[in-house]
Amino acid sequence: MADSAHGPFDVVVCGQGPAGRALAHRCLAHGRTVAVVDPAPERRWRATYAVWADELPDWLDRAVVAATVPEPVAWGRIEHRLDRAYAVLDTGRLQRALAPAGAAVFADRATRLTPHGVTLASGAELRGERVIDARGLRRDPARAEQTAHGVLVPADRVRGTETLFMDWRGDNGADPAAPPSFLYAVPLGPDTVLLEETCLAGRPALDDAELRRRLHHRLAARDIPLTGAEEIERVRFPVQGGQPGPERFGAAGGLLHPATGYSVAAALAAADTVATGGTLWTPRARAVAALRAAGLRALLALPPERVPDFFDAFFTLPPQRQRAYLSGPDDLAGVLAAMAGLFPQLPRRTRLAVARATLDLRVRSQRPGGSAMME
Repeated sequence: MADSAHGPFDVVVCGQGPAGRALAHRCLAHGRTVAVVDPAPERRWRATYAVWADELPDWLDRAVVAATVPEPVAWGRIEHRLDRAYAVLDTGRLQRALAPAGAAVFADRATRLTPHGVTLASGAELRGERVIDARGLRRDPARAEQTAHGVLVPADRVRGTETLFMDWRGDNGADPAAPPSFLYAVPLGPDTVLLEETCLAGRPALDDAELRRRLHHRLAARDIPLTGAEEIERVRFPVQGGQPGPERFGAAGGLLHPATGYSVAAALAAADTVATGGTLWTPRARAVAALRAAGLRALLALPPERVPDFFDAFFTLPPQRQRAYLSGPDDLAGVLAAMAGLFPQLPRRTRLAVARATLDLRVRSQRPGGSAMME
């Protein structure tokens, strides 16, 4: 294959994570000729992916859903029962459901991308009417990251533990003035539960050792035993740095929610639009992305002890406003209403920090864990 040319293809997709695989799958479904490029295109996905159940596109086989929780729970300082079903996906089934059957597969590394061509590490050249970068985001010290440390435990060991979308209660052994983290607890099916201590966004983020210590302390406080033989899940990825535009997709293309770290649902929902040549980044969508980025700045700027207050305020908003902020690419009126409704709910001492950071007035916290909004 060295020094040879391939194509032209209708679409060349670089990256075969969930976003790239979903896009290639939908391009093929719409009759496009597709090439996919990834150093290990069949590498098994190991992360846990979850979405709001109403975000799943109609074309996706519902067999990919491992568990659905009608009313997940969130805690700041008080309990909030969320009126929105939450779906945890079976990672293996999702990967198989998005298989790009019929694509030309190049198990290689893309070294140079142009609007109509890709150079591979092997020296091969691919030509395409469209070249789309779906390789995710590279780590950068200037970017806030999400980190987490989790364990997979038998469901019968955690009987009575509710599905926790996020739990900011202070039983993880951390000093109240230290960078915060929360517990995420979701079923992976009928027999297994993921318990994960999460730093939603930090610059720098909490490291794995600290998250592990906090998780073990929290579980011991709740009488949930660990044997040391549990399978471990580690998470680390940037929540900043995506560049909206037609030549990028997924996290690389701005579809990662800066206040949650979620991108899979957005990529699944957007794949058909991009596959058929539609435009994702309308003026309204770009405005929504800018407002959510401002929300991330506000959270990074909060003193750690005020983060639970922020989430208590957010989860007292009407469900439709929560949904507007957490989901959907271009509900500008809904996002503005959510942000406007949140501000007066915050404690007075928190409002100034939020206002200054939202307006981008040179307020930059370097504290890890000033979390963004949820996956």
